[in-house]
Formats: sequence, structure tokens, C-alpha cells
Amino acid sequence: MPLISPRKTILIALTGILLISPCFAAEQRPDIAIKTDAVDISVTLDAAIKANPALKADCLAEGQRYAGKQRKEAAGSKRSDPKYFPKDGYTFERQYLTASVVGNRYISILREDYANTHGAHPNTYVNTILWDDTTKKRISIRPFFKETTDGGPTLTAMKTAVIAALKTEKKARGIPDDESGMDWYKDMGSSLLTIGAVTLAPSTEPGKSAGLTFHYEPYAVGPYAEGRFDVTVPWQELKPYLSPEGAAIFGGMPPKDGGNGRK
Repeated sequence: MPLISPRKTILIALTGILLISPCFAAEQRPDIAIKTDAVDISVTLDAAIKANPALKADCLAEGQRYAGKQRKEAAGSKRSDPKYFPKDGYTFERQYLTASVVGNRYISILREDYANTHGAHPNTYVNTILWDDTTKKRISIRPFFKETTDGGPTLTAMKTAVIAALKTEKKARGIPDDESGMDWYKDMGSSLLTIGAVTLAPSTEPGKSAGLTFHYEPYAVGPYAEGRFDVTVPWQELKPYLSPEGAAIFGGMPPKDGGNGRK
């Protein structure tokens, strides 16, 4: 039976369900590995990313910067407070996972981080990358919409749809929404920088995306115990706001497994 990383153990505890990319069904050897008396760091790219030279180089460069930063900060923490620094040091894991490929051009990547600095509990974080394989660079979803002004029509509609999707998902999990009395959506904002990490959702129609999948780490839209949320807004809900580029890439429906971008 394959070993399960600490990050995946946390996901099991939070949701009771472990979703693993086929590329990570068996643990891979990290592409970057650093182990000192202060920190254990790993960065791993899935096979699809490593098969794309430009995308691989881009992710590895970012991974090297991440690893270097964590190593420096851990060493500094140990020097400044050796008495209370954990005996086993800190642990950081980063994985780059392919969420979808649209039109043989746009590649959505999930960047998942696990951090254990021996606080109250380990933490997990999620961010995303949208790669244009024609121009060989990172882009945003901005070109797919007529306008993306902060607080404008597109982002207002997008935020409304995301919150509705989150409330539906919480209901499906049996979670009383806002049971703590906190407004977990107040900091989401109506801008591309604050609405959440996003990927192009897989679709039942080949070469198309079924919409936008938004990814929220624990604490982002609910208490830590609720775990992570990945919710999809179908493209039809955003159809009035699509640019010609957006209209060209969206189509079909999310797969029956939910099309949440996590394979």
C-alpha cells in the first residue's frame, strides 16, 4: 500500500475522503528536496507538468524560490529561539498538480502546500496557475471576460455565484452555514485578486471548460474543521459576461464526479 503524506492525512481527517491525482497514486520522489536540522522541504511536480519543458521550468523555478525562503526562515527561527524550536524541525511540502487542459492550450495547475511548524495543527494552502501553452507564460482568466473591473458586473455576478455554490456544498455536507455567527464570505471581495484561487473546470465536451472552479483552503470560507472547499460555477451562469475568447473555450457540463479540478 502506498505511503500517505502528512498533507493527505490531514485531508482524510477533515473530509473523510481522499482525492488523489493518478499521477500521485503512488508517492513520487520530490523534484526538489532539502533536509537540514531545522527543516524538511519537498517540492513535487506531476508527470504531465514534467512532460511540458516550459511549464516544468516555470514551476521548478518558483519551487526553488519557495524552498529557499522556507529554509532561510526555518534556520532563522532555530537560531533566534533554539530552546523552543521543535526537535524535528519544520516540514513543508508543495505539490503541483494538473487540474485540467482546455483546447490543448490552457493548462490549469493546482499548487497545494502543507506546512507543519508544530503549532496548534498543520496547515494546508491552495493556489492556482493558469498556463497559456501557446505563449508559454502564466495568464489570468481576465481575457475570457468582457470586463473584470473590481466590483463591476462580472465580478459581482461571479461572487454571487461562488457564494451560492459554497452554501450548496455546505448543505450537502450537512454543515449549518455560518453556525459560528461569522460572515465567512465578507473578505472574499469582488476582484480577481480576492475572490479565490481559480481553475478552468473540466467538461463533458472535449477541448472545452465547463466553467470556473474555485478552491478554498481550510479557514478561508469556514472553520478549520470544515476543511477545504472546491466548487464549480458553470459557464452558463457567466455567459452574459464572456468575451469572444471566453465564449470559444467554454462548453459542456461538469463531469458527474463534480468537475472540481481535483483529480
